[in-house]
Amino acid sequence: MTIATYTQLQAAVTEWLARDQDATLIARIPTFIQFAEAKFNRELFVRQMETRATALVDMLSTEPEFISLPSDFQSMRRIRLSGATGKPTIEFKSQAGLDAYRLSIDNVSAQPEYFTITGDEIELAPTPNAVFTIEMVYRKTIPPLASNATNWLLTMAPDLYLYGALLESAPYIKEDGRIQTWGLGFTTALNGLNELSRAASIYTDGPTRLRFSGPTP
Repeated sequence: MTIATYTQLQAAVTEWLARDQDATLIARIPTFIQFAEAKFNRELFVRQMETRATALVDMLSTEPEFISLPSDFQSMRRIRLSGATGKPTIEFKSQAGLDAYRLSIDNVSAQPEYFTITGDEIELAPTPNAVFTIEMVYRKTIPPLASNATNWLLTMAPDLYLYGALLESAPYIKEDGRIQTWGLGFTTALNGLNELSRAASIYTDGPTRLRFSGPTP
C-alpha cells in the first residue's frame, strides 16, 4: 500500500491494526496521528525542520524592541541583522542578562546586539533606533496532516508516521503483542532520520581530519 497522503496513512493504520470493524477505534486514528506528530516535534531533529524568515522592526510601535515569533517556531538557531553592514549576528542573553545589559547602557537606543525570547516574542537590546531587518534561522514544527493533505515528512518517512501512529494506539488497545514491534519500528525510523541529518551536517561542515591512536608512517 502506498502511503503518500493523510487519507492513505489513515487507511494503512486501519489495516495494520486489523480491526476494520471497530468503528470507535477507527474514529480515533486521527488522534493517534496527532499524538505521533507531537512526539516528532519533540524528538526529531533534521535539517528539513530548519527554515529562514525575516521580520522588520516596527518603529511606529511603542515597544519596537519586541518582534513576534513565527507561528511555527520551536527553537532559535541564529538571528542576524540582514540589512546592516556585514550582517552581524545578534547574540543570545537570558532575560535577566538582557535586563542587566539595558541597565548598564541606560537603555539608550542603538543597533541591536543581543536578543532573548519571552513567550511568543523576540526581545532586542539595545532597543532599535531605526528600522532593521531581522533574519532568523529557526527550528519549525512539522506541518500537521490534519490541515494538510501531505507534508515533507510523510513523503520522506512514511514508516515513521505509520509506526508512530500505531504506537500511539497502544494505550487504547491495551494488551497487544504487536506493540513491541511497532515500538522498534518507530525507534529505528526516528533514529535513522536523526542520524542521517547528523551525517549531512558533518559533511557540509567540510572535510574531517582523521586522528590515529598509533604511530603513523
